[in-house]
Amino acid sequence: MVKFKTVTGDTDIQIVVDLSVEIWTEHYVPIIGNSQVAYMLNKFLSPEAIQCQRIDGICYKLILLGSETIGYFAFKRDKIDIFLSKLYVSKKLRGQGIGRECIDWLFNVYSPNVISLSVNKYNLKTVRFYQSNGFKIIDDVVVDIGGGFVMDDYVMEARR
Repeated sequence: MVKFKTVTGDTDIQIVVDLSVEIWTEHYVPIIGNSQVAYMLNKFLSPEAIQCQRIDGICYKLILLGSETIGYFAFKRDKIDIFLSKLYVSKKLRGQGIGRECIDWLFNVYSPNVISLSVNKYNLKTVRFYQSNGFKIIDDVVVDIGGGFVMDDYVMEARR
């Protein structure tokens, strides 16, 4: 069983940064390429970016299995709904129900009407993962993130 630890300071933030570099490089380079991965890591997952997101109300949680940090997720509550901003698990532990535990935890702890998220349209395994956990595609969007890059995403949501 996994446990969750709230990211509270510089040490925890650095763990998120290090996991992001590892996971994003392995997972996203084949989908969006080295240049966009490097740009997005710097823009969205640098220590400064994470700190600004936390100030703006995004909660980061480390995912722990025993004493090992195996991933993280981030979300923002908006009254009775949740936007799941990030959910990443180390490659060696994917497919073992850890992502499902994170989603179930959000539903059980906060009882939102809806959890929404966005996921790259070409990230097919992840799209299928969310669909298998009750998420439905409700929209597709292309968002300019600067640097000549866009996020070409599905917007998905789940209700329980």
